[in-house]
Amino acid sequence: MNPQNLQSVRVLLVEDDLRVARVNRDLLERDPDVHVVGSASTCQQGDALALALKPDLILLDVHLPDGSGLGLLRHWRTNGMTNDVALITAADDEPSIRLALAQGAFDYLIKPFTAARLSELLARHRARRAAANTRQSEARLDQASLDRLLGVTPAPTELLPRGIDPHTLERVVAALTEAGAALSAEEVGERVGLSRVTAWRYLEHLVRTGLAVLEHQYGQAGRPAKLYRATGAEAQPPLADAPEV
Repeated sequence: MNPQNLQSVRVLLVEDDLRVARVNRDLLERDPDVHVVGSASTCQQGDALALALKPDLILLDVHLPDGSGLGLLRHWRTNGMTNDVALITAADDEPSIRLALAQGAFDYLIKPFTAARLSELLARHRARRAAANTRQSEARLDQASLDRLLGVTPAPTELLPRGIDPHTLERVVAALTEAGAALSAEEVGERVGLSRVTAWRYLEHLVRTGLAVLEHQYGQAGRPAKLYRATGAEAQPPLADAPEV
């Protein structure tokens, strides 16, 4: 899977209020990489579309005409469906929220919500996909990889200093994790469409926040090249002629 595929998100809406569904669709598709591939107004329709469309992300209401969205979520999990599911609902009681999270919902938005909060939901979904894709062939996770899968991140003040755009940061993370090997700032810049200096700034930020590791590659002469790899990715063996340090 390439970084572009990690950015693309196919969404299924399960919402019985058609006006709310239209508003949610419009908010989601402000992001050109988000595509609402289906919309259901009942549990039965939602179940059928989830099986047929296999969306990346399902946004689910609790109160539906033919049952509870929480019951539908439980049905999906019981049958082994692991798609990311988030609740978007007016149900603001603690038991509903606890039950949704216990049954595997990765996020919960209470209506009315802001466009910024919905964007945060999408960013968390993308980060979870990138983390899962990085480690999908390995049976064991280190703590940093598990934290990314769970959506555990540093405090916002650490994560986004001045000059660091969250969407650009997502693309840099995706490029680095997808590579599976150490890359230079120039190589990352080429993959993401940034200048070498800008890519370097984002990579240094990832090193400071523990999401990337800096390596030095020594050549025949001159200063060592700086290479960056995603935290948890396997380090490459040193060059045969690398001097001892």
